[in-house]
Amino acid sequence: MNTRNRYSWYKQLLLVMPLAGAITAAGQNTHATEQAGISPWGKSDEIGTLNMMSDSNNLSLFSRIRTGKVYDLGVEYFTGMPGFTALGDPPYQYWLTHTPRGTVVGNVTKQGDEMNRKVSYTGDAVSMYTHTGTHIDALSHFGLNGRIWNGYTADEHLGDRGWDKGGAENIPPIIGRAVLIDIPAWKGVEVLPGNYVITLAELRQLLQAQHLDIQKGDIVLIRTGLMKYFYTDTERFMSNTPGMSMEAIKWLIEEKGVMTLGADNLSVEVMPSGNDKNWLPGHTYLLAQKGVMFIELLYLEELSVAKIKEFVFIGQPLKLRGASGAPVRPLAIPL
Repeated sequence: MNTRNRYSWYKQLLLVMPLAGAITAAGQNTHATEQAGISPWGKSDEIGTLNMMSDSNNLSLFSRIRTGKVYDLGVEYFTGMPGFTALGDPPYQYWLTHTPRGTVVGNVTKQGDEMNRKVSYTGDAVSMYTHTGTHIDALSHFGLNGRIWNGYTADEHLGDRGWDKGGAENIPPIIGRAVLIDIPAWKGVEVLPGNYVITLAELRQLLQAQHLDIQKGDIVLIRTGLMKYFYTDTERFMSNTPGMSMEAIKWLIEEKGVMTLGADNLSVEVMPSGNDKNWLPGHTYLLAQKGVMFIELLYLEELSVAKIKEFVFIGQPLKLRGASGAPVRPLAIPL
């Protein structure tokens, strides 16, 4: 890809970000319809629609499992992996802190040459943005007009060690019935083209054609096929991102009552959004207005090949105190 075209959607985002900031600074009168929602689960709620989970629902789901096959929906973390570096966030970094040879030479263990040659020792460390790889967005990630979900404000709840409301440490293990919406497989293509918009009409057609039923409290995962480039072509993966239209997202949340969403792309929604009033309207709608946390950069390729459409989803995010997001290792067990 030509260097000048690299991460073209990022350039478009950077152009509209000052506008988004101006909208926020202008106050609530600018876009009165876009306000942070107040939770129906109470004034202390910090997990939004994940309150829909219950022990009885989990037991019912587990009783329907008839196979021992488990699909891993997480990506590998590696140096040079796709990330939000164009927005100033740090890349994934890996380095060795101890090596077998270094232990012998430096004797950091204080065990001596003979012991260090006998007992090898390797240690390492990583550093990354919390929204790297397969991860979930916490409710503190995006807000509207100075407030996040349930009316919490940065002035009152964001300190030097992160948010004391809506942080990733509050996210429980996520368990639920999940449905895979495999758009490229249905269309007979490997991957959707850049900035392709998955419309509500298309979503409904797929569900009808494949006899898929979305139920209240479900987890809906969207495959765009973009993972084709995740390990091999970072620049192409980070270019214009196919994703869901706002109409389709709102239908899933408001009409179908799904618990959460996930996708194999960077954002679930299409990017760039083409909205000059809100550079990421799907994020603010889901997180701030509706209290819906969602998962990005899911690896859905094996589910697609196996033609698995309905499954138990199990995901356990890292409990990163105060963070706006956290890595998650999701699993799928077919029903």
